Formats: sequence, structure tokens, C-alpha cells
Amino acid sequence: MSQALQRLSQPAAPSPSVARAGQAVTAVLFAISFSHLVNDMLQSLIPAIYPVLKARFSLSFGQIGAITLVNQLTASVLQPVVGHVTDRRPMPYSLAAGMGFTMGGLLLLSRAENFLALLFAVAAVGVGSSIFHPESSRVARLASGGRHGMAQSVFQVGGNAGSALGPLLAAFVVTSRDGGNAQGEVAWFAIAALLGMVVLGSVGTWYARRLRMPSPRRAAAAAGLGDGRVAGALALLTVLMLSKFFYTASIGNYYTFFLISRFHVPVQTAQLCLFLFMASFAAGTLLGGPIGDRIGRKRIIWVSILGVLPFTLALPHLGFVGTLLDTIPIGLLLASAFPAIVVYAQELVPGRIGTVSGLMFGLAFGLGGLGAAGLGELADRTSIFLVFDLCSVLPVLGMLAVFLPRT
Repeated sequence: MSQALQRLSQPAAPSPSVARAGQAVTAVLFAISFSHLVNDMLQSLIPAIYPVLKARFSLSFGQIGAITLVNQLTASVLQPVVGHVTDRRPMPYSLAAGMGFTMGGLLLLSRAENFLALLFAVAAVGVGSSIFHPESSRVARLASGGRHGMAQSVFQVGGNAGSALGPLLAAFVVTSRDGGNAQGEVAWFAIAALLGMVVLGSVGTWYARRLRMPSPRRAAAAAGLGDGRVAGALALLTVLMLSKFFYTASIGNYYTFFLISRFHVPVQTAQLCLFLFMASFAAGTLLGGPIGDRIGRKRIIWVSILGVLPFTLALPHLGFVGTLLDTIPIGLLLASAFPAIVVYAQELVPGRIGTVSGLMFGLAFGLGGLGAAGLGELADRTSIFLVFDLCSVLPVLGMLAVFLPRT
């Protein structure tokens, strides 16, 4: 870590040595991926401690869905705005500032005394994420060396690894504590946010120097595609992301309750099962970008979303071990789509990397939040089992990927 930070602090001057250039890019990708790990680990901590918050504040499933909605809407609505602003005027040190918002939200969450305070806390964490994602995605592309899918996978796998670590750390740091003491343990995670700020400060220094280097003239539009086809392709991507992130919301927010209700496992066991899904999700993200570089973005999007359908249909009807094993291919396939979706969208609208990245990540958070809120209300009115039955058919929308134009 210290060597990587030292390399980031050095001027980003062009080098005649390809190997040396590759090392510099690797250091930046490692740092931004690590920061993404920290950001998403702290984000995923919130749903991981839902059982603690539900017991302490006597929350309904609808209120849990509202917490997710507030967190993910603040983490989504602002992202295209941040991306648009930074397309016009890049702000390298906004990355560290965003992590500062996250740290403040965690400290407030650890001391919240009522439902309204919980909403303010998760909103602050969401604002931090909305500042982080557009600029960090741009940094990953700048450091890609032309392998945009690979760089996007490395960047995103940090986030998925963090999302997997959140429930695991929550199981051992937060929910292992007794009663009212559990909520206060969240404050320890502010240390991770502080470390993230240090790393992002170094990334910001590299980014600021990179911006002062001459850059090639940017293209004005996607080759061979008019505005109408670009708008249609973005609309199709939105529908595909809806199917992906509504289903992901059912797992990320309610999988623990599903396991507890159906198989009567303790909370910690359910959280470890969620970690298994998140780990497979991280592995799928790492594979999706390089495969998309090799076989094409459109093909990997089509295969990953529609290909998961047999596994999602089977999940509500399996035993405990079968359920655990089935979530592995679900995580691998679903996650492999998103790096390709982001790079595909960036290729549709070249020269607007921040805006497009903010839009894609914003849609991811927003759709996930809407899905969590709607599914929570449905679970309150019916059952958690019906939620998983209905969500199992969502990947059939993956058939729409065949209509995506070639970039």
C-alpha cells in the first residue's frame, strides 16, 4: 500500500517504457479499486445491520425499505449532476471529500436515537457515494491503457468485494454485540473511511497532474449512431438494469430474512450466507469486463442477464444447501453485466464520461433503492417468500439485449 501511494504521488509524465507506464497505471487502478472497496463496504454495512436496527427501533419491512430508498436515492440522484459538473470542470480532490461525507454519516448512524436520525445518517452516506463514483470511474478509464472493460472490472470488483465484506464484518463486529451496544460499534468503521480519504488524496494528486498533460481531441458522438438510436440504446440499458438491480435488491436487502424465515437459521449464519453471494458477485464483476473486451459488450450483457434465469427460477424451491449453491452462479452471472454496461454506455456517448458514469451508477443505486422499498412493502402485505417468487422471473427481460446496437 505504501509503495502504491508513493507511486501515485510522483508526476504522471509520459514514459518511453511500456512496462514502466503499465506499473503506474496498475498503481492507480489498485488505489481506486481499494477506495471503491472501502466506499461500498461502508454502504453495504447499512443493510447488513438491518436485523439490529429492526429489533432496536421496532421497524417494519416498509421502514427498512424506506431506509434503503433514502440511502440509494441520495447515492443516485446526485451522481449524474456530479458527473456533468466534473465533465466541465474536473475536481480531483472531490473524491476524498466524498469519503468524508460517508465518515460523518457512519458516526451519526452509530448514535442515532430515532427513525428520522437513521434517515439523515444513511442520506449522508449516500451523498458520499454519489460524489465518489463518477470521478472514480473516470480515473479508472484514464488509467486503463485502452483496456476499458478490464479497468472497469478492476474498479468495480473493489466495490463488490467491499459489498461482500460489509455483511461479514457486521456479523463479527456489530451483531455479535449485545442489545443496544451493537449500534454503537458502527463508529469503528469510520477508521476505514479515514484511510479511504488518505488513499483518495493521493489519487487526487495523480489525477490533477494527469489533467495537465496533453490529451487527444474527444469525439463528439458515437460512430455510426444518431441521437435517436443512442437514446433508444440508453432506454434499453435502463430496462436491463431494472431487471438486474431489482433482483439484486431482493438478495441484498431481504435474503437474510428469507433464510431466517424459511430455514430458521441464526442472524450470523444468514449474514455469512449473504457474504457467499456477495463474494460470487465480486468474482463475476472481475470476469465481466475482460470478457466483454474480448467477445463484445453486447454479447456479455445478453448472456449474463438472460443466462441467470434458470438459477433464479430455481432458488425459491431449493433446500438450504441448494439455495446456498444456487446463489453462486446467480452472483457470477448477474455481476458480469455491469462493467460491460458502463463501458458500453461510455462508448455510446464519448466525451461525457462523468455524466454517463454518474447516470449508470446513479441508475444502479436508484433502481436498487426503488426495488428495495417496493419489495419491502410487498413483503409486509404478503410474505417474503412471494417476493422471491416474483423476482425470480425478472431476468427474462434480458432478451431485450438483442436489440442493442453495435457501437
